[in-house]
Amino acid sequence: MIRDTKFWAKMAVFQVLFGLAVFAVTRDHYRQDLATIPGHPPTMNSTAPVWPDSISESNIARLTGSTAAEPSLQSPADISRRADEFFSNKQYDKAAELYERLLAFGGDNAEVHNNLGLTLHYLGRSAEALERLNEGVVVDPDNQRIWLTLGFVNGQLGNTEQARTALTAATQIGNDESIRQSAMKMLENLP
Repeated sequence: MIRDTKFWAKMAVFQVLFGLAVFAVTRDHYRQDLATIPGHPPTMNSTAPVWPDSISESNIARLTGSTAAEPSLQSPADISRRADEFFSNKQYDKAAELYERLLAFGGDNAEVHNNLGLTLHYLGRSAEALERLNEGVVVDPDNQRIWLTLGFVNGQLGNTEQARTALTAATQIGNDESIRQSAMKMLENLP
């Protein structure tokens, strides 16, 4: 009987360790990019936004340390990269803080408005999300990605006509076929 107990205890430990090893090896395979989740737009741009040369040292110094999330980040490219990492890791509160910092450098970047809008939506602050997305559309009305996100958020909130208008725009402007396809799928799923 004792031998049976020891055997089963060892077997249980083996099973747990084996399961963890399999998980560690296959984890990346099972992680889904947000862009591949059905009904979720590919809204995160994989490249850092281009920032104007007009950003001065005083702007950087003023913004440094304005958030507890990443006080050591100073350049917009570093802040953008870190914000995207937080978003990818579903740390939306930290991502939102950094996207806000990026907007303080200059509100003329539609990609930052897009990313902040989606992040705010995931934080349950959808009214603010729509404000940021609409601001981004004003900044760059030819940005296909922000129209897709605006359609997605409106659709999630039940604003069917606004969603339809934004998603239709996402199918008609820009040249990113994956965004166009996502917008068309979302249009098909609207009531």
